[in-house]
Amino acid sequence: MKANDGSPFPIRLKQARTRVGLSQKQLGILAGMDNFVASARMNQYERGVHTPDFKTVLALSAVLNVPTAFLFCVEDDLAEAILEFHQNRQ
Repeated sequence: MKANDGSPFPIRLKQARTRVGLSQKQLGILAGMDNFVASARMNQYERGVHTPDFKTVLALSAVLNVPTAFLFCVEDDLAEAILEFHQNRQ
């Protein structure tokens, strides 16, 4: 887990979380984190202080119902297209 290197992940994570109306703690718990660390860890991910491992990214993606590609997409318009494509497939 390292500090953010300019990755779009923190921004996309917060966008996806707020879109579904979950708190940081709720998201962390639903993704399998312990109640006592869920809020702090999610806050660190959204601030880019730490980056989750891939297993955690997969869990967050599943809870948020977004493709992992959305979470790492640099371009805003492409990120929206990825979400739209994903939603139309369901």
